[in-house]
Amino acid sequence: MHLFALIVAVCVGALLPLQALLNARLGQLTFGPLFASLASFAVGTSALLALWMAWRPAAGGSGLPMAPWWAWTGGLIGAAFVVAATVLVPRLGAAVLICLVVFGQLAGSLLLDHFGVLHPRQPADALKIVGMALVAVGMLLVVRPWQGS
Repeated sequence: MHLFALIVAVCVGALLPLQALLNARLGQLTFGPLFASLASFAVGTSALLALWMAWRPAAGGSGLPMAPWWAWTGGLIGAAFVVAATVLVPRLGAAVLICLVVFGQLAGSLLLDHFGVLHPRQPADALKIVGMALVAVGMLLVVRPWQGS
């Protein structure tokens, strides 16, 4: 693995709780969490559009007409995450929210890899299962569901 790729992944991950906190504050200061989520996507879409306009490859070879309907649904998942994070971070706190999200991401990733959903199959082995169990233990230590609210 390239060290730079690892560092970028950690940095992007470190920004997710800040995104949730910023969106939650925007929702408190404006028209609520749904508006804040919409604003977040509008700003993100504008930034991505500017990057695409600057870096897009030469015309031709577009797979746009061939993309199946389900290939467009990733944005719905992103919207669900942003809205959920915007609503939940004031209730749970950033650390608890991200711990739960990371656990869900890992569990989902292991299943998708194991069954080869939309990419080559990468079976879950004993070490990956142990790793997920360790993440679950870490999540429980942060969330502490036995303490109640």
